[in-house]
Amino acid sequence: MTKQDRAVRTRLALIRSAAEQFEARGYVRASLAEISAGAGVSSGALHFHFANKAAVAEAVEHAAEDALREAAARHQHGDGSALQRLVDVTHHIARLLCADVVVRAGLRLNAEQAAGRVRDLRRGWRECVLGLLAEAERVGELAAGVTPQRTSAVVLAATTGIEVLAREDHGWLARPSLTDLWQLLLPCLAAPCLAGTLDPAGSPSVGSSSVGSSSVGSSSAASGQAGPGVRADAGRAGLALR
Repeated sequence: MTKQDRAVRTRLALIRSAAEQFEARGYVRASLAEISAGAGVSSGALHFHFANKAAVAEAVEHAAEDALREAAARHQHGDGSALQRLVDVTHHIARLLCADVVVRAGLRLNAEQAAGRVRDLRRGWRECVLGLLAEAERVGELAAGVTPQRTSAVVLAATTGIEVLAREDHGWLARPSLTDLWQLLLPCLAAPCLAGTLDPAGSPSVGSSSVGSSSVGSSSAASGQAGPGVRADAGRAGLALR
């Protein structure tokens, strides 16, 4: 292994260790000594890569941002229904959050702005949701009176709320939770011509595609079942978000 390879591996190990500490202890209580120990390197090695704790936190947020952007990009453009791709990307990101401590810690750090950083990790998610809904409107997938702007606010509020609740209980990110959410929303959003064609549990490819255990080291990180199609009667869908 070359010196450059070792340096890259050390940096990635430090980012992951920092994410674990930030998730478990919070930004303020996490220490550089614990981060370096968790990565199996010396404090000197940590300071070779990062000047201070704020710089480590910035690296965690950057890695999380890359992973989220990559996940969104996989569904923003492609074949098939824009509404189905919107459902699919929410399931994809939920699985990413379950699997990747760096993404979870990055979102939490960003929301808390603990070190005064100004990066907005949720901007890309907002753009993804609005873009897919705008596409759905252009191709006639939205029901009469449904607008991308108002609908995106509902989707963003619901998905962000689930992410926040999942900080204490990852069960909120389980596939049935999002399936129940979409079983309620899709009958209100989708045009009649799409009735029975959208799957609130996500496309089969979403359930079978692998999600990496860590966003660091990638190019940028629960299963459940539901019957095919959207239930026509939203009132029959139970919102079992636990």
